Amino acid sequence: MSGSLIQKPAFAPTLLVTLGMAAAVGSALAFQYIGGYIPCQLCYIQRNPYYIGIPLGLIALLLMAFDAPPKLVRIVLLLILLLMLVGAGLGIYHSGVEWHFWEGPASCSAPVDSVPSSANDLFADLNKIKGPSCTEAALRVLGLSFAGWNVVASLILAAIAFWGLRKTAR
Repeated sequence: MSGSLIQKPAFAPTLLVTLGMAAAVGSALAFQYIGGYIPCQLCYIQRNPYYIGIPLGLIALLLMAFDAPPKLVRIVLLLILLLMLVGAGLGIYHSGVEWHFWEGPASCSAPVDSVPSSANDLFADLNKIKGPSCTEAALRVLGLSFAGWNVVASLILAAIAFWGLRKTAR
């Protein structure tokens, strides 16, 4: 390992995008487990780019720490950039479903009406009960739903990954 990791050209953007992805998905998990907002099917799908991107960000940091060729770091940052653009696309799609611009997937169900009162009912209902509807925003902040805020976060993170790509191109 030659030189300090912090002095690597793409260190700051790579660390920032990795922490940003962790903060974004961490916020979603906090709203779910602390705030009690049950995600719909599309909400769960929107988390996948983060679940893939965070380990990639850690890999990019490790590549820099072990003086791997900058080309490898660029490839990983490009993958993160593409994942965040996919995440933004998924958020746009979900926002459009919430605003009723287009239909959501048929598997997005209506909200759960009742909780089974016995274990037998629970087992009988496991295949019938689905999460909340993808067509209704659980919460809007400044006019944006969780899906809308995912678009904003994904685009910012994509821009940070692009910044990292530019830094490694030098």
